Order: sequence, then structure tokens, then C-alpha cells
Amino acid sequence: MKHVVDLAWKQKMTFEADIDGHKLVVDANEESGGDDLGPRPKKLMLAALAGCTGMDVIMILKKMKVEPESFSVIVEGDVADDHPKKYTKMKVIYQFKGENLPMDKLEKAVNLSEEKYCGVSAVYKQALDLSTEIRIVE
Repeated sequence: MKHVVDLAWKQKMTFEADIDGHKLVVDANEESGGDDLGPRPKKLMLAALAGCTGMDVIMILKKMKVEPESFSVIVEGDVADDHPKKYTKMKVIYQFKGENLPMDKLEKAVNLSEEKYCGVSAVYKQALDLSTEIRIVE
């Protein structure tokens, strides 16, 4: 299987990606010559990780008959001081809200995503330090 993304230059620093028929605009901020019409490409790496593992966790929890009231995935990325300004470390925070959420099942869902299912985290783990935190908020 091969995935393909077509990225077309629009103006200045603005590009539009076609991803499976969905349009996504990326741009630079005004200080860098852009018009701030979309997110910066590097931060999409954080979003890709959050989306990949978040979908896994929800799918696994549904199979376990666990449904949180709300759920979010926060990804923090530490950026190198020197060029290339790459991510050196990422922390994935799984934030659940709900009553009587079984921590053992939350941990199992997160571990299955991180160790078996999420292709994004599998790649990132080879390139940087990736850590995890599970939070239950009231």
C-alpha cells in the first residue's frame, strides 16, 4: 500500500494539500513571509500523532464497553534550539472525563495503541523520546 499527498503552492508561503479529497492549507506566519492562512507543517506532526492514537483508543475502549463522557489527546513537542529545528521529544497526554472510568482499561487501550496499532507513534518512537500520561478529570 502507498499513501500519496499532493501539495500545491498557492502564493507566498501558502500551500494546499489534497489528502484523500480533503483540502488542507498550510502556511507560514507573517514574520516568515506567509499570510497565516493555515497551520505550520511541523505542528501537523503533533496532530497526526494525536489523531492516530486517539482513534485507536476510542475504538479499543468501545470494544471494552467503556465510553468516557469526553476525551482529548494533547501532544506536546519539544523543539531543538538549532537547525534543523526538529522535535526532540514528544509527550502524549490522554485526558478522559467521566465517572467510574476503569484505569486498567484506559491503560490497556493506550498501551495497545502505542505498542501495536498507531503507525504514527511507531515511526516517532524510532526518532525521538516519546512519553505518555493518562489523566482523568472530574
